[in-house]
Amino acid sequence: MNHPPESMATLLERVAQITRDAGRVVMEVYGSDFAVRGKDDASPVTEADERAERLIVPALAALTPGVPVVAEEEVAAGRVPQVGARFWLVDPLDGTKEFISRNGEFTVNVALVDEGAPVLGVVLAPAQGARGRLFAGATGVGAWVEDEGGRRPIRCRAVPAEGLTVVASRSHGDAAALDAFLAGRKVASTANAGSSLKLCLVAAGEADLYPRLGRTMEWDIAAGHAVLRAAGGEVTRIDDGRPLRYGKPGFENPHFVAAAT
Repeated sequence: MNHPPESMATLLERVAQITRDAGRVVMEVYGSDFAVRGKDDASPVTEADERAERLIVPALAALTPGVPVVAEEEVAAGRVPQVGARFWLVDPLDGTKEFISRNGEFTVNVALVDEGAPVLGVVLAPAQGARGRLFAGATGVGAWVEDEGGRRPIRCRAVPAEGLTVVASRSHGDAAALDAFLAGRKVASTANAGSSLKLCLVAAGEADLYPRLGRTMEWDIAAGHAVLRAAGGEVTRIDDGRPLRYGKPGFENPHFVAAAT
């Protein structure tokens, strides 16, 4: 489905505002003595996940009537909408383990998928700086970041002569698999980061490569993937090199790598 750049730009601004509103809810919980519970898959969930999702889902439904919203906690509760060519993917709190450990590396993620590709995404890291750090991007619009320094466009960079800056998962790392994947590549530095920030760091030209050699769900990465695509990058499957697609049965991703194209 094609959208005029003007309408996509307007939609992106609206989604950015919804995401900021959700970020305020998340930070209210972050500043409190919150409880942590385990879901059926043993992953943790907090009041922040649930309250943010309760804000985002109806807001998106009002913004784009008739477009299904697939949201992490709704799916965990067994409420999985039938998706078509166009649907939203929502992770109200990506990096719950980072949230619980209070290291600030958690995000709110909202993405629009069209014909299997993420065409619009917003990733908000509400605990990074006084205003938080918000990444946004859409097909035909480009990508930008907004933080204490204001708003500025972002773009993937060419790999520096000194080598790759690689970002890896903080809470789900497999050091041996990562070393094997990077063997033969010129690596200048390797850094850990939580949540979908890794995709956004590649989009912003602050890193060059993000290999994910473990389990992820579509709502974990769709928003960051959309920002990366808008900034001149792509997420590809490690098994066959094809761009990662969305709307897969069970919403589970294969191993992938994110980089500039």
